[in-house]
Amino acid sequence: MSMTMLNAQYTLRAALAAAHGVLEATMSDVTDDIANRPAPGNANPIGASYAHVALAEDAIVNGLLQGKSPLWSGAWAGRTGTDKPMPMAGMVQGDMGQWYHTVHVDVAACRAYAQTVYAQSEAFIGGVDDATVAREIQTPMGPMSLATAFTTLVIGHCNNLAGEISAIKGVFGLRGYPF
Repeated sequence: MSMTMLNAQYTLRAALAAAHGVLEATMSDVTDDIANRPAPGNANPIGASYAHVALAEDAIVNGLLQGKSPLWSGAWAGRTGTDKPMPMAGMVQGDMGQWYHTVHVDVAACRAYAQTVYAQSEAFIGGVDDATVAREIQTPMGPMSLATAFTTLVIGHCNNLAGEISAIKGVFGLRGYPF
């Protein structure tokens, strides 16, 4: 890639693809049994954390950033790999802490859903124009540019949850990160 082709959209898309890659590699050996095993203390189960990444990314990219309905409320309704919807402010009522500790995750089904979410998110950020990337939006954390919101709420979130999953895998005697 030449330096003239580097822009915010390319950089954000590459960072998101890398975050997705690390998360998926971290999850590569996680079975349904491990995914749904209660984590020690107040930690969240691996499967719930994994599902949270995909469900939240769908809601943020499709809902908050594009003003569309999330996939989980349309084409992927009932097929996200979770047995109950994840609570999200303004979208789905409920207690997030309770959801984390009671949801059952089918890893293969959730992975299929996640792959669709990832592809849509990567296509969205790779295809927006400069004005869209710079546009200020309202987020739960206050106003910020779309680029900052994407970095914080999507890429950073994915990386954060990959770390949490890696740590819980370690507690279970498994290798966390794939590197």
